[in-house]
Amino acid sequence: MATINEIDRALFDRVALARLRGTQSWLPGLSRSANHGMLWFGSAALLAAVGGRSGRRAALRGIGSLAIASATANIAAKRLTRRPRPALTHVPLVRQLLRQPFTTSFPSGHSASAAAFATGVALESPLLGALVAPVAGAVAASRVYVGAHYPGDVVAGIALGAGAAALTLRWWPRTADRPVPAAPPPADVPALPEGAGLSVVVNRSSGSGALDLSGAASPDEQLRRLLPKADIRLCEEGEDLAGLLESAADRAEAEGGALGVCGGDGTVNLAAEIAARRGLPLAVFPGGTLNHFAVDLGISSADATADAVEAGSGCAVDLGLAAHGSGREVFVNTFSIGVYPELVRMRERLEGRTGKWPALAAAVVQVLAAAEPVELEVSGTPRRLWLLFAGNGSYDPPGFAPTHRTALADGLLDVRAVDGSAPFARTRLTGAFLSGTLARSRVYRAARLTALEVTSLGSARQIAVDGEAVPATGSLRLAKARAGLTVYRPRHPDAP
Repeated sequence: MATINEIDRALFDRVALARLRGTQSWLPGLSRSANHGMLWFGSAALLAAVGGRSGRRAALRGIGSLAIASATANIAAKRLTRRPRPALTHVPLVRQLLRQPFTTSFPSGHSASAAAFATGVALESPLLGALVAPVAGAVAASRVYVGAHYPGDVVAGIALGAGAAALTLRWWPRTADRPVPAAPPPADVPALPEGAGLSVVVNRSSGSGALDLSGAASPDEQLRRLLPKADIRLCEEGEDLAGLLESAADRAEAEGGALGVCGGDGTVNLAAEIAARRGLPLAVFPGGTLNHFAVDLGISSADATADAVEAGSGCAVDLGLAAHGSGREVFVNTFSIGVYPELVRMRERLEGRTGKWPALAAAVVQVLAAAEPVELEVSGTPRRLWLLFAGNGSYDPPGFAPTHRTALADGLLDVRAVDGSAPFARTRLTGAFLSGTLARSRVYRAARLTALEVTSLGSARQIAVDGEAVPATGSLRLAKARAGLTVYRPRHPDAP
């Protein structure tokens, strides 16, 4: 170890004595710009603004990787090693930082953050990663140049940052790693040139969505441009969305056309129930914040749906059914009881600032700290559960927070449960999630079923279908309606 330290100090002195032309005017400034991750937050904002969907994913993974690397380097590793900062005897004053760091030296937090961000971006988009990598490398090199770190500190920081980015794959698989969804069976749907016979309801209170507004002032204007003969109806904040959808379905039935909807997953759920009940094909235009159903169909833009509508390209997908004492609910994505709805809401509030999976980790810790398991009776057996989840089709990845589907018409419910009765269940659940081992934890159960009987809802007073809370009491039966909904889908769907 003494020899390694001696080599490290000798390398530092060589850099300190070197006179690299053209660097002292900008390299110290670049080093300062990375303080507190500001350079990378700005880069993430730029990638999200101009990089399209891959840019947004790259920005989220980059910031998420940075969060883990920075916390590990600055909170854990520095306190354990306590290596003193280098002496600045040989570093020219013009290169030194105006404010010297007061933390210990090993590893370099700036280098860890730079490597984590660049690696995270590259995992999602090699092209964007190639653009970010030189900047990250320059930031890492600058830490030795300005005298803040030994070369060994920088190398360790780079390794830590790259490892943190790789670790994110345990929670959030890359798009390229996802299995290709099984193609739903094709279905006959009417071709509607220029949208003739299509009646679309646009929910303006949904989130930002996937509509490209660069050429239109609003989603309805873009839809009118894409499908000029379609009947476009707007639902403003506070209006009766269900009533508008029923009225639009009346017109679609009369014209032998189709029902369309532009909004988030909750809006799509309502439209799907109406379309299925009336035997109408449904055209889904992604206009919400997350658009899970549209994305799993292979639709990432209004143009893709419009092309399918005009070409008469469609498929049949399953519907999930939740029948309880007071009625029956339909779900196109997910059903849940327990902490899942609150977990998703909290994650969505945080992910704009921290990235998707760091927000999920924070949400798990916060929600489990205050929540209590629900008492249920499943197939006649009493259960105490943190979560009972059922997906309409097979979801990936395994664990607490599945994100995408591998099948939309497999006839199966993807059922997952997290036990709340085991000793130290709360601590074990949190630890298993944060370590990425929940799928192998004894508190986690998963099965693919055609139906599930919840013979008593016990202490649960609400269920959640596609993220929307619904009052429910008594018993509950989860089942599938095979090929229960016909939807427009491009012949060559977008990659998930």
